[in-house]
Amino acid sequence: MLSVAKIQRRNAWRYYIRGVAFGDGRRPVGQSLKEAQGMAGLPPGKWLGRGLRALGLTEGAEVSERQLELLFGEGRHPDADRIERGLLDDGVDAATARRLTVLGQPIEEIEARKQTPLLGMDFTFRPQASLVVLWALGEATVRRVIERAHERAVATALRWLEDEVAESRWASGRGRARTPALVVAAFRHIDNRDGLPLLHEHCLILNRVQRPGADGEPVWGALDTYRLYQNVVAAGTLYTLAMTTEVCETLGLATVPREVTPGLRPVMEIAGVSEDLINWSASRRQRIEDALEVLTDQYVKDHGHLPSERGRHQLGWWAAQETRPAKKTPKPLQQLLAWWRASAILRFGQQLIDSLLDRCREAGAVIRARVDPTVDVALAAVDVAAVVFTVRGKFSRRHILAEARRHLLETLRGRESFTRGLDDYITHRALLRYSRRHTVTKPGREAPTADRMTYTADFPVPNRWWIAPAEGIQPRESSRYERARVASLAVQNAIRDARIRADTATANEATTSASSVPADHRDLEGQAASAPHAIDHSGRGAALSPAQRAAAVQAHQQAAMPEEYLEGRTTDPATWLHTPKNLDRLAAFSRAADTRRRACDARPKSEQPADVVKPADQQQHHANRPDHGRGAGRDR
Repeated sequence: MLSVAKIQRRNAWRYYIRGVAFGDGRRPVGQSLKEAQGMAGLPPGKWLGRGLRALGLTEGAEVSERQLELLFGEGRHPDADRIERGLLDDGVDAATARRLTVLGQPIEEIEARKQTPLLGMDFTFRPQASLVVLWALGEATVRRVIERAHERAVATALRWLEDEVAESRWASGRGRARTPALVVAAFRHIDNRDGLPLLHEHCLILNRVQRPGADGEPVWGALDTYRLYQNVVAAGTLYTLAMTTEVCETLGLATVPREVTPGLRPVMEIAGVSEDLINWSASRRQRIEDALEVLTDQYVKDHGHLPSERGRHQLGWWAAQETRPAKKTPKPLQQLLAWWRASAILRFGQQLIDSLLDRCREAGAVIRARVDPTVDVALAAVDVAAVVFTVRGKFSRRHILAEARRHLLETLRGRESFTRGLDDYITHRALLRYSRRHTVTKPGREAPTADRMTYTADFPVPNRWWIAPAEGIQPRESSRYERARVASLAVQNAIRDARIRADTATANEATTSASSVPADHRDLEGQAASAPHAIDHSGRGAALSPAQRAAAVQAHQQAAMPEEYLEGRTTDPATWLHTPKNLDRLAAFSRAADTRRRACDARPKSEQPADVVKPADQQQHHANRPDHGRGAGRDR
């Protein structure tokens, strides 16, 4: 999971230098960062990224307090003090010497235009709650495996941002250049503000990169930070996929879907870690839910109706902010590990805590026995395209790529496919076969690059329906994500049926049957059979007949997809809606909804807008919200 925050002048960079660099704690005034980190037993920050070479820094080297102040507080070279002294000794005046240590445009010039300079961005990576529980309560070997996977996954995500996303822009966007060399200061944190386990990494990305100048020499300029924001979800899903896969393959574990918020995308957690243990580590969840209930009630009083999906995300963000506790005094990891273990044993018993890894391995073995590390790319392309189209309507390549990585996480269940680049191949196939360009190039203008184009599709969009209430919970309308699952599975089932009919018929009958299948589906199947990434079964083409091969594909997909997607309610909504068991209940829901609507219509109209409206920089996706996965927010 990945969240993002801005690092700006004045208070923001001081917050990062005095707080984030010190484990989100309160550092005593007058105490140096290195001394405070040593006394608290905190790991020092380290430098990452290809851009370090231009600054004379080494990847993996320790981050000093003065380097942070110069880079993220003043926008100057991390060795500016020495450089400035040398220039002054050579007779250069003080103003010129200072200007020569500035990277790019001076902050003072930006502030003179009444603008707030953006010095960097904080990309915070954290694993799923179940992995945090295993890390906190497991043995030293388990902790090392999880920490090593976390480090590699962070490096993988940052490298992808450098290779595929990072750009510099100038002249109001008229000039652009790829800049695959970021400067990153990374700080490892081990707990949340309540002192409970929360392994996460703050990666402070400097908003300065080198680009080619007019004379061909490299000059320092600003990052296209908006482009980084756009790709936050794709980077976050890559981190989650890479880390989860490495941990599961190393320890013999598997994942299961866990619904955090009804109607929203489930989180793939480690099988065998109970929800009670996850809730124990997620100390803020109940407080956020209580605050969200109060905010929702106030919203209904103000507007006369329940908030929309976007409104719920905004209210969830405000609830997280209102319940955010103050900073605490950091404690060494060994002391925290002893306290966490004692707290968990007191609540759940020593037998459960001691056998946690064994229980996870037993649960993982059952899942790994029935889910092969195989992916049907034809069905994967349908799934990601249908889901993204139903949720968004218009989309870009980054949305398809993020959904492809989620599909692999859900389908493989922690297993590693033997083919690398599978997410890119599924993305390419989904855009090529199931999407059409929405961007129109104006005459006389250069066509935008592939990653800046927008697309749409023509999948059937399911109608909305009511979800039956649980005890103490009111009935609710289906979410966009639930409707997206229905759209995806409907098309997947149609392709499975066509595939089985074509493979089980005789040669002449198969020719006749193929003529009834849409041309794009016939072409799609031909591509899947010859594509380098086409993986539908480990024994493909070896000992299975066509009918057996088709049945094996269907059985694998049925086993791999989360169980709640395969119930009648989602795979066949028409049947679910019209069974005698539900007709009376649905009629009662409709009557209650009509009564509420008439009551709302009878109220005086409010002059306030119907939705929560915030500034554009606050209307970010929930991936940028604090505490996602702890009870509020949803995945895009």
